[in-house]
Amino acid sequence: MKKSTINFALIFFAVVVMAASIWGPEMLTGYRDRTVLDRISTEISEGEGQGYRYRLGRSEKLFILSQCLNSQSLPQSEQSALTRTEGEETDYQDLEGTYAFVVNHRGPTGREITREEIFHTCNEMLSSLKEFGILPETVKEVNSNDYEAVLYSAIDVLEPRNNVAVWKVSLSNSKKNADKANRLLDAYVDADDGKIYEWYARTEYTWEDIDTDAVIEKWSEYMGLESPEPYETDNPLLESATYYKKYMFSGVGEEKCIVTIGFYEGINELFLKVSR
Repeated sequence: MKKSTINFALIFFAVVVMAASIWGPEMLTGYRDRTVLDRISTEISEGEGQGYRYRLGRSEKLFILSQCLNSQSLPQSEQSALTRTEGEETDYQDLEGTYAFVVNHRGPTGREITREEIFHTCNEMLSSLKEFGILPETVKEVNSNDYEAVLYSAIDVLEPRNNVAVWKVSLSNSKKNADKANRLLDAYVDADDGKIYEWYARTEYTWEDIDTDAVIEKWSEYMGLESPEPYETDNPLLESATYYKKYMFSGVGEEKCIVTIGFYEGINELFLKVSR
């Protein structure tokens, strides 16, 4: 009797296991479907092309921008203003080379500084540069009447998600007879936080008034970069400026980024550029 009871229990257990293996998954799927179907759920995801905001550090942004500016032919100083051209509309998929600097025709994504905000932001950053002692107090503010602003994308073509959006703020070429004394001529402004990477300005300074080592240290602090090393070059053709001094910052991996502080004598144009 006892043995029969044990056998019956084993058979009953085997039947239960077999039934569970056959109908269990279907019943579980049906239950999960009832908890999901006809219900609206939301999920926050990063939009296309926005990954660089959390992946790129300041030094990486600086390096990508410098490489892109090196690859484009837009002259940066008024010395070459007669040959200055506007960027052409370009599809990212058709870009050639390793880095590209193109007009961003799509406009700000919603997280970036807008056209309506850019001049106010630029003036705030000019005030910061003055507080750091990088630019003199005599440099005037920018405004929408005398200046133009174009949004650009600096793109690592081989890895397009690595891109930097910058506003180029320039004294309008239509102001042919404008007084350029103590005025900002060109600046590249980070479209995320407004930091000014590169700038050209007419000042009352002479080259003897400029301590380039102090300026680059203060600019490094302003940008949140590590201190650079002096960069010596034997190629006198790298610059058309009367005076200049170059510095080397860490870039991406083992790559380096060259930043130049220069001065055009006669027109008293002081500049800091991240392109060679």
